[in-house]
Amino acid sequence: MDDITIRPAEPAELDVVAGLRWRWILENGDQPVTTQEEFVRHFVNWAVENGSSHRCMVVVRGGVLIGMAWLAVVQRVPSPQALRRASGDLQCVYVIPGERDGGVGGRLVEAVLARAQELGLERVTVHSSPRAIPAYARRGFAPSPRLLHARVCRSDPYP
Repeated sequence: MDDITIRPAEPAELDVVAGLRWRWILENGDQPVTTQEEFVRHFVNWAVENGSSHRCMVVVRGGVLIGMAWLAVVQRVPSPQALRRASGDLQCVYVIPGERDGGVGGRLVEAVLARAQELGLERVTVHSSPRAIPAYARRGFAPSPRLLHARVCRSDPYP
C-alpha cells in the first residue's frame, strides 16, 4: 500500500476522472443519457467551472488513477460568532473494483477529511449507499438527529 499516492487531481487528469465516473455508473447497471465522449467533455468543463467549490482528490498507484473523491464546499451564512463559515459534502467516492477492500477507500476519505480541516470547514456530510455506511462510520461519520433532508427529485438512486 506504500505505492499509493493521494493528492488533488490535476487539470490534465479530469478526463480520466470523468472516465472513473462513467465506469462507476456502468458498474451499477445504470444507463447513461449520453455518449461517453460527450459526458467526458461535459464533465471536464463542469469540473473547471466549479473548481472553486468542488475539489477532487485522486488515488494514484503506479501512475494510474484508481480512485477519486470530491469535496463540495458550501459557504454558510455568517453568524456573530463566526464571520466566515463553510461546510463540506463528500461526494462521488469511488475506487476501481480490483483495489477495493484493502484500505484504499478509507485512506481517500481520510485525505478528504484532512483537506476539509485545512479549509476550516465546520462539518462534512456524506450521502452513502447502505454498503458503505460502516466504512464512513469508521472514519468518524455519525447519524445526526439535526441534519434532515427533503427529497425533491425522484431520481435519487439511494431511497
